[in-house]
Amino acid sequence: MAKRALIHSLSDVDIRLVRVFITVTECGGFAASELELNIGRSTISKHISDLEMRIGLKLCNRGPSGFSLTQEGSQVLQFARKLLASIDGFQSEIDNIHTHLTGTLRLGVFDQSSTNPNARIHAAIGAFDELAPDVALEIALDPPSVLESRVTDGSMDIAIVPVHRQSSLLNYTPLYSEQMTLYCGVGHALFGMDQEAIRERLDLGAHKYAGYGFNSPNMKAGQSLGATRTARVQEEEALALLVKSGKYLGYLADHVAETHLRSGSVWPVAPNETRYSSTFAAITRRKPEPDRKTVVFLECLSDSHADQEHAISPHSRT
Repeated sequence: MAKRALIHSLSDVDIRLVRVFITVTECGGFAASELELNIGRSTISKHISDLEMRIGLKLCNRGPSGFSLTQEGSQVLQFARKLLASIDGFQSEIDNIHTHLTGTLRLGVFDQSSTNPNARIHAAIGAFDELAPDVALEIALDPPSVLESRVTDGSMDIAIVPVHRQSSLLNYTPLYSEQMTLYCGVGHALFGMDQEAIRERLDLGAHKYAGYGFNSPNMKAGQSLGATRTARVQEEEALALLVKSGKYLGYLADHVAETHLRSGSVWPVAPNETRYSSTFAAITRRKPEPDRKTVVFLECLSDSHADQEHAISPHSRT
């Protein structure tokens, strides 16, 4: 039976305990969160116990079987994130009052963004630092669906994602494109085969296919090939490993595949037929409107990619 909650009003201590709870869940346990929190496991355990006592609920299971959230813990986690988003939103509103930009900008990106020659995110970060040197940056690496969700719920200010199914709750600012091609690895039946021969026997449904486990242009492209997805990944690095195993077909960004092509570890599969282009866009919430530092960073992103605007076709923006 749940204990009676002792909390009647939030204090700084309560908010600190909530932050510890969120960090522990994101890290996957007490031991894994020690480095992030910079405190010992016993102290972390006491903080979680204190929070459980304050709210009168058991939040997590810990022991030989590992760390896991209880049903109540999962619900509290959602509320906790909303609470911190509200606090951060208040801080952003205060920051907006100041002429001098301060606070923290929370940015989300998809993996392998740094290797795309079309991506000028680093240039935008440099320009932003010149304009707002006292704004701290937090950068998270997550799948597009997670990034969109975090921008929507306010726990992230801005993110850069491949455009797929656009949400009515978000604004999309196209930035750059990325070419994706189907590849196989050494040992695969199609590896090294002449492209004309591949096209003549282009029955991709007969081969194992690895793709992203979330709605994305990658998922749509895989479905259009008639391929059956037998391996799911969240990051492109994992996808590259599966392709290089020689057992799976999979889409890789051309800039990611370039190194593997030079080493002879991957082979393109009918690129003229399988290649597609994906547009990456910066996303921000429609309501409430982004704060000043987010608007300034969005402007830096737009300016840094201005020379690529003509390369993004209207079709690729949908």
